[in-house]
Amino acid sequence: MAAQKSAQSAQPAPAKPAPDSTRRSEKSRRAIYDAALSLVVEVGYPKTTIEGIAARAGVGKQTIYRWWSSKADVLMEAFLDLGEQSLREAGPQPYAFPDTGDIAADVKGVLRATVDQMRDPRFEAPSRALAAEGVVNEQLGRELVAKLMQPSLDLYIGRLRAAQDAGQVRPDVDPRIALEFFISPLAQRWLQHTGPISYEYTDTLVDYALHGLAPR
Repeated sequence: MAAQKSAQSAQPAPAKPAPDSTRRSEKSRRAIYDAALSLVVEVGYPKTTIEGIAARAGVGKQTIYRWWSSKADVLMEAFLDLGEQSLREAGPQPYAFPDTGDIAADVKGVLRATVDQMRDPRFEAPSRALAAEGVVNEQLGRELVAKLMQPSLDLYIGRLRAAQDAGQVRPDVDPRIALEFFISPLAQRWLQHTGPISYEYTDTLVDYALHGLAPR
């Protein structure tokens, strides 16, 4: 019996499963996203560093450099992820431009939602930081347009084309130029602090754009 027990005790213990590197990497990635976004809010973009992000996330800075080449790249990816989270929180339906048949009401509704996002502290600081960096970093600026702005611009274009088909917008109007009447003044006012942004302001933008400035 003693020999049997001794033989049993001599058997190697079952091997522990290897750590899931994929799961560990995803946890680190999410911690880096959170750290980058929170630091930009707390100390501003100029004072946010790779070292600071790494320390806040509890990872080595070599981990960050393995995935990204700069703090701007980290912040942009984190901001894209934040936008995706916001869409998931909004509901299971993918984001789409409303089409009630009333182009003015639909654009006003979308711009009001944009105002809400611009006022949200989670979005405001990262948005301003990326916009400012995109001015001096052409490559980043192009990536911002392609990844952040173009999907929304395409939705505006599609809605304006539907309004053209319905006879609510002149058929000779270029939708890509027309949408700038709505979003460009709002972006400029927000970025340069030239005036308050409000529902009243964006509603007025839509009225001016759709009806023009000449006497009716």
